[in-house]
Amino acid sequence: QVQLVESGGGLVQAGGSLRLSCAASGRAFSTYVMGWFRQAPGKEREFVAGISWRGDYVDSVKGRFTISRDNAKNTVYLQLNSLKPEDTAVYYCAAAGAGQDSSARHYTHHTQYDYWGQGTQVTVSS
Repeated sequence: QVQLVESGGGLVQAGGSLRLSCAASGRAFSTYVMGWFRQAPGKEREFVAGISWRGDYVDSVKGRFTISRDNAKNTVYLQLNSLKPEDTAVYYCAAAGAGQDSSARHYTHHTQYDYWGQGTQVTVSS
């Protein structure tokens, strides 16, 4: 069992930055691929980025968003830069019980993730 708590969302102007954090508690953090998803009103949940225990990662928003992971702190981060109004959404942290040697590139769909945080709202004004 893993509990996930996101923080760091808020209201920002277009072009601004935010850093989202996801603190995980529970056992065996090293065996989870960690991911970030987002969901805007009326839209499906969308994969943003994922990262494995070893640090390999995959992302869908090239050049603007960066995922990172501090295994000593059981925390995953998502740095959001050059934000656009279309980035407005609830951002969710998730954990997939993949195994320590799994690659993040194999975990890009929300159905592959086992545990979810409550979400944090990111609103980008124009």
